[in-house]
Amino acid sequence: MTPFLADRRSFLRDASTGLGGIALLAMLAEQGLLAGDKAPLRPDIAPDSPLSARKPHFTPKAKRVLAVFCSGAVSHVDTFDYKPELVKRDGQPLPGGDKLVTFQGAQGNLVKPLWAFKPRGQSGKMVSDLLPNLANLADEMCFVHSMTAKSNTHGPAENQMSTGFTLDGFPSTGAWVSYALGSECKDLPAFVAIPDPRGVPQVGPNNWGSAFLPGVFQGTPFSADKPIPNLARPLGVSEKADVDTRDFLKLLNDDHAKTRSGDSQLSARIASYEMAAKMQLRASEVADLSKESKTVHDAYGTGDKDKWKSGFARNCLLARRLLERDVRFVQLFNGSYAMGEGVGNWDGHKTLKSQYETHAAILDRPLAALLTDLNRTGLLKDTLVVWVTEFGRMPTFQKGASGRDHNPKGFTVWLAGAGVKRAHSHGATDEFGYQAAEKIATIYDLHATILHILGLNHERLSFYHNGIERRLTDVHGEVLEGVLA
Repeated sequence: MTPFLADRRSFLRDASTGLGGIALLAMLAEQGLLAGDKAPLRPDIAPDSPLSARKPHFTPKAKRVLAVFCSGAVSHVDTFDYKPELVKRDGQPLPGGDKLVTFQGAQGNLVKPLWAFKPRGQSGKMVSDLLPNLANLADEMCFVHSMTAKSNTHGPAENQMSTGFTLDGFPSTGAWVSYALGSECKDLPAFVAIPDPRGVPQVGPNNWGSAFLPGVFQGTPFSADKPIPNLARPLGVSEKADVDTRDFLKLLNDDHAKTRSGDSQLSARIASYEMAAKMQLRASEVADLSKESKTVHDAYGTGDKDKWKSGFARNCLLARRLLERDVRFVQLFNGSYAMGEGVGNWDGHKTLKSQYETHAAILDRPLAALLTDLNRTGLLKDTLVVWVTEFGRMPTFQKGASGRDHNPKGFTVWLAGAGVKRAHSHGATDEFGYQAAEKIATIYDLHATILHILGLNHERLSFYHNGIERRLTDVHGEVLEGVLA
């Protein structure tokens, strides 16, 4: 075979274009942009402005998230998951469940929903009378009836719902979102957690912690009745003196940072103090609900004589005020463990009917008003609302009790707003509501879907920690394509 001999001009041309191609290939690989590449995508975070808004991986459907967490495990068969067969076989044994032992012990017979189900809205979606105001908004909701969890214990299950892992020590969903996207709000936290007026959920700050992510991305907990402490100017310090002091401190910090330009920890610390100073001015304003009209207060029920109802109503109104100021992730809790089993939360083991009537009256009107308000103001068009609980409950009563035991095998969560279908049901439990049977979904899938709607690839958003590329969804999760609008 005659060897190919290139002339000088061809050689120089091929060499120059070949080297350029090699360089381009290397750059694409480094940035994880090669076709089919699963390389990690870590956000480019400015040390002196870690919460600055960052671009998503692709065009998002939502700009912000409202996550509503009802702690204690809401019974799906008494709220959103209608099972005619459960009504028909009320009082009969669960087929194949004669020796079934769940979290607290042996099971009794099947018990029909304790509240009547009725068709709602134009879609005719069956929702129970327990939550009448939310039921009237069923046409706005996208139900996932086939959710499953890994644990039947509240603490680990709360961890999984908020962090993706049953164990302690992992970042919350809100922390991952603020790490990935930062915030378009310059003077409030990117991530705010609003505990129930009755107290915090069982694993408390795990639900809004940052774990191994930088601390700046953790949630800031405050509520309408308990705003961020120590924000008021000390007595004896004038407003002018306060402003002058901050300006002087900024001058000192800037001069100090110039001589240590490579110290990212110093820059991050300065940024956190500057955010605290901005919050001193803005947080009190956002928590001042007196600026809202009487019509709005009446809709939420902020003036209710019951302190728990009015307290949760004020928290819902605070959530709307945070979202309209472009706080990236707002986590709103309903239910607390400070008051004992089922007393201040949805953990209805012994006397489910009386306990749920108490909790439903706290949740229903304010949350329905919040969804209606988001729709009225146009925020629902680019806000994803996610309603969750840590697992479901059994279609049976516990033996010798008037309540339902824990059930992670099948339960309901719902979404609304940007990026999801309206008046839609995805997946299903079996004929009794005992376990997921169609289009079975996991919490990994739910988290993957939330990130997707925010324009983030859950398989590539990562943080390198202790030799492992950590992800919110670990090595699992598929986007629930069936719920996407």
